[in-house]
Amino acid sequence: MPARETLRSWFHRPWSLALLAALLSAALLLSGSLGVAMHQARQNESEQMNAQGERFLERLEQLFGQLREGLDQLEAQPLRDCSPAMTETLQQLSFNYRFIYQAFYIDAVQSCSNRPSQDAQVTSRVPDIRGPTYSYWLNTSTEPNDNLAALMLGRGQFRVSTSRGHLSDVVELPPGGSLLVVVDRGQRAIPVLGPAQSWPPLGWSEKKHDPLVITPSELIYRMPSQTPEYQLVMVAPRESVPLPLDPLWWWLLAVSLLIACCIGGLTLQLARQRQSLNGELQGALRRGEFQVLYQPIFELASRHCVGAEALIRWRRPDGTLTSPDLFIPLAEDTGQIRQITDFVLQRLLDQLGQLLRANPQLYISVNLAACDVMVPRIGVVIADLLRAHRVSARQIAFEVTERGLIDVLVARDNLQALRDAGHQVLIDDFGTGYCSLAYLQTLPVDCLKIDKAFIDALGHDAASSGVAPHIIRMAHALHLRVIAEGIESEQQAVLLSSEGVNYGQGWLFAQALTAVQFVELITRGRRLATRRLDDEA
Repeated sequence: MPARETLRSWFHRPWSLALLAALLSAALLLSGSLGVAMHQARQNESEQMNAQGERFLERLEQLFGQLREGLDQLEAQPLRDCSPAMTETLQQLSFNYRFIYQAFYIDAVQSCSNRPSQDAQVTSRVPDIRGPTYSYWLNTSTEPNDNLAALMLGRGQFRVSTSRGHLSDVVELPPGGSLLVVVDRGQRAIPVLGPAQSWPPLGWSEKKHDPLVITPSELIYRMPSQTPEYQLVMVAPRESVPLPLDPLWWWLLAVSLLIACCIGGLTLQLARQRQSLNGELQGALRRGEFQVLYQPIFELASRHCVGAEALIRWRRPDGTLTSPDLFIPLAEDTGQIRQITDFVLQRLLDQLGQLLRANPQLYISVNLAACDVMVPRIGVVIADLLRAHRVSARQIAFEVTERGLIDVLVARDNLQALRDAGHQVLIDDFGTGYCSLAYLQTLPVDCLKIDKAFIDALGHDAASSGVAPHIIRMAHALHLRVIAEGIESEQQAVLLSSEGVNYGQGWLFAQALTAVQFVELITRGRRLATRRLDDEA
């Protein structure tokens, strides 16, 4: 396992952890920033296409308006032949309207236009769109010639057309883009400008009203039109519309990198602090900075002390206390928790061995870490200590947490070995882990300890107020004793006693005591007045 050890040592180096944290946070932040920037760019793209489409539509409506107005004027005048007067009328019309490139008169036998040399351009095919007043011919010429008609409107015996050049002036298409007129309720698309497009494209739906449809390969913009016979649609390949990277991206990039550096620096500081704490923890046992305190456990009915829970405390040379929540997880990670557990066992028997021999009914419980629950080591250690101090095995109990039962089958065998030797086994902080009722029935357990959080909820409307009574009933069904932790008021004690809880511990009875104070409590048979831990001798 050299590679595994090398990897583990690498992860325990502050600079390695800081670098890893900085890289991971930078990757996450940059990914998020890129997503925000791309979303902003897409929004800008949509706004840009909407604005461009509105301009297109405005000019196209102007173009169509001129064509319709020109047709209305021709229909209103009396001439109905190809006389010179008609030719002059048609020429005057194209002169008056910018977008009318050619005007035609057509009857059964003849046709004429304002451009006699191009009369042949008038189409005889069926209109692409036949409305109640006007008929539309789309893409009347596919030749790339700006002076050829591309769009034609007709009314009665008159037709007017606009040239491809006029349409190009109105609509500035991107490379490869097309301006389409969609007819037949979205089933057919006729190109007016640009190449023909496969229709309908992916993502198109006649029922949708989104003006912009974005597909992996195309941008499809449908221009709102007041004419029900057709829709104007512009289709552009995605590669021909470059997606501008919003300036916001550069700000997000800088901020993301700065935050990643800060996270890396904070990780480095915490890792060094943890490493420093680890080094201090190694010397704390040698320097005698640890002390064992005892949290008394009382019978609720008689208020007699029946035992205590041994608690480890780390008092620095300057008098400050380091929280167990800080150094216990570190000790478990580094394997030093075994030394601490052995220290607690040795110290409690040194301090309370005589008291335990004189009071056979008294017991002290010791917390076991997960590493000691999963191996039989602790049974050998405690057996040697009990022989040396002539203390009964039933006077030393072991507390395990649900989270410490990593492998229930292995834990069950080791806990059963402790019970076979005479020790009691308690489940600590029950209800906060993942030990199911099915597993609990198979574990060699004597007692459940209800976590303080559930005791605090008693008598309140909190969602967890019903957990403690449920645990109590379950424990009684399994013939287990129950200890309530963190009792702070007489009301809690009375309520728990009425629910069938036999034992409790908490500030209502006593805070954690030194060995001298605990011996005094037992020998005098009274409760110690509540006092601050910092004031204890």
